[in-house]
Amino acid sequence: MSIRMLIADDHEVVRSGIRNLLEGTDIEIVGEATNGNEVVRMTTELNPDIVVLDVRMPDGDGLTTLGRLKLDHPNLPVLMLSTYDNPTYVARSVALGACGYLMKTANKEKLLSAIQSGAAGESVWTREELRRVTGALSTPRLNSDVDVPLTQRESEVLRQLAFGLTNKEIAAALSISYETVKEHVQHILRKVGVSDRTQAAVWAVRKGLV
Repeated sequence: MSIRMLIADDHEVVRSGIRNLLEGTDIEIVGEATNGNEVVRMTTELNPDIVVLDVRMPDGDGLTTLGRLKLDHPNLPVLMLSTYDNPTYVARSVALGACGYLMKTANKEKLLSAIQSGAAGESVWTREELRRVTGALSTPRLNSDVDVPLTQRESEVLRQLAFGLTNKEIAAALSISYETVKEHVQHILRKVGVSDRTQAAVWAVRKGLV
């Protein structure tokens, strides 16, 4: 019995490459989406066994789309695909319920294994990936409803941080200095009670800030 897969990536060369890699396997690509809105619509229409979802796409980035999919299809395996080995993206993927996070440089065997495992309801996360966010997932304050008194600017910085932006990118996005961003990030980590940006990103996702 074949695995019915929906692939979502805005680059045709990526979709074509994955199509070629999966030829002759037990995986059938039943649909190809190029943006977040298409993913949500096609998932409902096609009812795939697994969705392979690019992290960065137009009209609703992959991580936002992951959150939307999980609201409507909580048991659907979603495998994130990315060019970026970004710990914040990994953390958000874990927090939002993805079954794994695969780099676009992965070879055929790794891609096949990840899709087959994910479609079977198994976790594709590696021990190293989970180790990177274990602290965030187990920090007591992250599991509580304690209100953290962030200022409006700190909330804005945290939101950008959770989207995976660097301090330099946050400074440009908010039109503030790099040093000011660094200071805000330190205040955020102290107030939230975590030790790094990845943990702060998980906290932000769980609080519904992103």
